[in-house]
Amino acid sequence: MAVWRVLLNLSVSLLLTNGVAGIDASGFDRSHASKHYTKRAELTIQQLKVTLLVDSKVNAVLDLHVTTTRKHDSQIAPSLIKRNPETIDILLGDKGYDDQKIRRLARQHEIRPLIKHREFTPLHKAWNARLDADLYGQRSQSETVNSTLKRKYGAFVRSRRWWKQFRELTLACLVHNLDRAP
Repeated sequence: MAVWRVLLNLSVSLLLTNGVAGIDASGFDRSHASKHYTKRAELTIQQLKVTLLVDSKVNAVLDLHVTTTRKHDSQIAPSLIKRNPETIDILLGDKGYDDQKIRRLARQHEIRPLIKHREFTPLHKAWNARLDADLYGQRSQSETVNSTLKRKYGAFVRSRRWWKQFRELTLACLVHNLDRAP
């Protein structure tokens, strides 16, 4: 898996990134898996959850995290932050990434977290109103990249083994980055 991450990082080095990164997750189906096969192989989850860290300037995939379990977004984000502190200056995320641990970890790595708060109190609403709307609006670029990957390469993976599924998704992100290169 390390080889594929190195190749992804090399493809990012070809692009001029601006340090503003958005984080977003999307689901990819495991294709051609019959109900009989999934029962026999004890695959209870039919989808892969792919979390992408995307640069907002060139829509390049900086890193990805693939999981077969039903982890919450706030549990996945710290690993992406720890792996990429030098490429991120500002981290954009939706309310699913609203967690004090993520904010604390980002600040430890000198990253400005620009994550909307879940609105439980009027104070949270006030904090959300104070967010830089233009900068936060760039968060949608990560959703655009998720959509682009699904349209270009399909919303499913063909491989059956987990590490091959990771490789397939990483290669799709790598080719996406190479398409963006000048």
